[in-house]
Amino acid sequence: QVQLVESGGGLVQAGDSLRLSCAASGRTFSSYAMGWFRQAPGKEREFVAAISRVGIRTVYTDSVKGRFTISRDNAKNTQYLQMNSLKLEDTAVYYCAASTGGWGRQFAYDYEYWGQGTQVTVSS
Repeated sequence: QVQLVESGGGLVQAGDSLRLSCAASGRTFSSYAMGWFRQAPGKEREFVAAISRVGIRTVYTDSVKGRFTISRDNAKNTQYLQMNSLKLEDTAVYYCAASTGGWGRQFAYDYEYWGQGTQVTVSS
């Protein structure tokens, strides 16, 4: 079992950057495929990005490609999401998720463990 805690959210202006972190504790972090999801008010939770266990392979939803970068540091038991050129539509609660299954999965039900979420608000 793994516990996940996100941090780094906040209120920024459109065009700004923000880096989210997800600190993991418990079972060996490197044994999990990781992902980021987000949920805007009134909308379903949606996939943002995923990364393989050793951090070599990544995948993104189309709307964040070229702007967001997912990474992980297994020595620090931490996953990151660097978000650049933020847009109003990026406003959401961002969740860190861990999976014991294959990497790159884009459905929330594929991830067994979740953090509590961190709010990202982008203003004009």
